[in-house]
Amino acid sequence: MFEKILTVENVSVAYRQKIIVHDINFSVKRGEILVIAGESGSGKSTILKAIGGLLGKGGVIIDGQIFFDGQEITVLSAGQRRKISGEAIGMIFQNAGASFCPIRTIGEQIFESVRAHRDWDKKFFRERAEEIMQKINLDPATLDEYPFKLSGGMAQRAGILAATILEPKLLLADEPTSALDAVTQVSVVKELLKLRERQGISIVMVTHHMGVAWRMADKILIMRQGLPVEFGTCEQIFNEPQEIYTQELIRAVPHF
Repeated sequence: MFEKILTVENVSVAYRQKIIVHDINFSVKRGEILVIAGESGSGKSTILKAIGGLLGKGGVIIDGQIFFDGQEITVLSAGQRRKISGEAIGMIFQNAGASFCPIRTIGEQIFESVRAHRDWDKKFFRERAEEIMQKINLDPATLDEYPFKLSGGMAQRAGILAATILEPKLLLADEPTSALDAVTQVSVVKELLKLRERQGISIVMVTHHMGVAWRMADKILIMRQGLPVEFGTCEQIFNEPQEIYTQELIRAVPHF
């Protein structure tokens, strides 16, 4: 078994031949949380999409390699990527409610994604879903609701359910708290930490909020304008920041 679940080596990403992210390097151990922090437009989400195979039209990794569980995933076909996406690598989007189809229930959509990987019947799926929902404070009745009926906090929890029901080894979280009020932000952070504790899952999380980074991260990568600025443990970044930009980000958090 590989100690490192994820390794990103010298990765650069371009959209329509314009380089957006330059020469990114980091690794994540099993059960570890890495937070990628920086201002809007710094390239944080692009890195997450590159790992998840979600760069979309016009986006391409032009240099470097990404290894997941010892396997280089940058060379996989679309079909091979689909086999690990959802099952081995889960994704929580910034606005989870918008990632669901508005005219189908939450349960229908999650069940369909599960069936792409597992031969579960509806009864077993429901039992498994309700077990997780109890742990993340989400009413089981939410499975029968339509996305537009959910509050922001409920939608994010539904996104956590969808991303973790198959117990992936790696969870990618793109600004999962940015659209939430302060109380719900704290709740979602606590739920993600409990998820790591229960399942030993590794998390790569993107945020512009250094307070969230302080509460969650084992390691932090600071980015600006597509470039890595500073990388280290949470304690190193907050107690002994080396770069002026990192110091500015930390000063922007009232606690510091």
